[in-house]
Amino acid sequence: MPIEIALMIEGQAGLTWPRWQRVARAAEDLGFVGLYRSDHYTNAAPPDQESLELWVSLTWLASHTSRIEFGPMVSPMSFRHPSTTARMAMAVDDLSDGRLILGLGAGWQAREHDNFGLDLLELKPRFQRFEEGLEVISRLMRDATPQNFNGAFYQLKDAVLLPRTQRAGGPPILIGGNGANRTLGLVARYAAEWNAVFVPAQRFSELNARLDTLLARQGRVANSVRRSLMTGCWYAQTDAELSNLLARRNVSLDQVQSRGMIVGTAAHIRAQLDGLAAAGVQRVLLQWLNVDDIDGLTHMAKALL
Repeated sequence: MPIEIALMIEGQAGLTWPRWQRVARAAEDLGFVGLYRSDHYTNAAPPDQESLELWVSLTWLASHTSRIEFGPMVSPMSFRHPSTTARMAMAVDDLSDGRLILGLGAGWQAREHDNFGLDLLELKPRFQRFEEGLEVISRLMRDATPQNFNGAFYQLKDAVLLPRTQRAGGPPILIGGNGANRTLGLVARYAAEWNAVFVPAQRFSELNARLDTLLARQGRVANSVRRSLMTGCWYAQTDAELSNLLARRNVSLDQVQSRGMIVGTAAHIRAQLDGLAAAGVQRVLLQWLNVDDIDGLTHMAKALL
C-alpha cells in the first residue's frame, strides 16, 4: 500500500484566518490525506507571530472541509484539563463526521509556559501528568459509565461526558515522540497511532520494531497502531532551484536527508518516501512552513499525488 501524504503546519508561526482557510482548502482540493497543525501559544524564541487557537481553528476546519483527516500535532497536556480536551475532541469529531485524530503530548516548550503562567514541570512529573491525562481522556471518551479516578494531578468523581460520539470510543489518540521506552510504552497502552518526529528511515525502523514488542506485551496486535512520521519538507520544482535552496542554507542534500527531512525535487522526494515506506511508515506529515506558498504546495501535490 503506498505511503499516505499529509500536511503539517506551525500554528504559532504567523497563522491567521485567511492563511488557515487557504491552506485548508488547498489540502482538501489537492488530494492530501490530512492537515495537522501544532498547538502553541508562541514560538520557542522571539519574535512572536500571529497564532490561532487550536480548537477554534479545528472547529472551523471540521465544518468547512468534508474529506481530509485533521488534528493537533500535538496538544500539550499542560495547556488544558484532560476532561476539557476530551469534551472538545468528541464534539469536533462529531462535527466533522469522524475525521479528527487527537494528537496528544506532554508539552516541551518552556518559553510559552513562562510567558502565560503555565506549569511545564520537570521531566519526570511532566510525564506522570501526561500519563494520568491519557488515562482520563481514554476513560471519558471510551466509557459511557460514570468514571472515578484519583491521581496526583487529576481527579474524577462520577464523571461522564454526554452526548456520546457517533464514532465508538471517540476520535483515535495519536502520541508523538521518539522515546523508545517511555513514549512508546504509552503508545502501546493508549494510542491508535504513533507519530515519530524528524527521524531517518533506519531509526524509524528500529523504533517501529520496538513498538511491535511493546504492543505484544500489552496483548495488542501490531496493526492496531498506525505508524506515521512528521518531518520537515523543502520542496524544489527544479534541480536548479534545489541547488540554490541548499546553497542559501549552506548544507548538502545528504546532510539534510540524514536528519530525516524530506528534501528535493519530486524525484528525490519519491525515492525518500519509498525508503520510509520500506521502514514501516504508513503516513508522512510534511511540515510546510511557508503557508503563503500555495503555488509551491500545488506544484508538489500535482507531482507527488
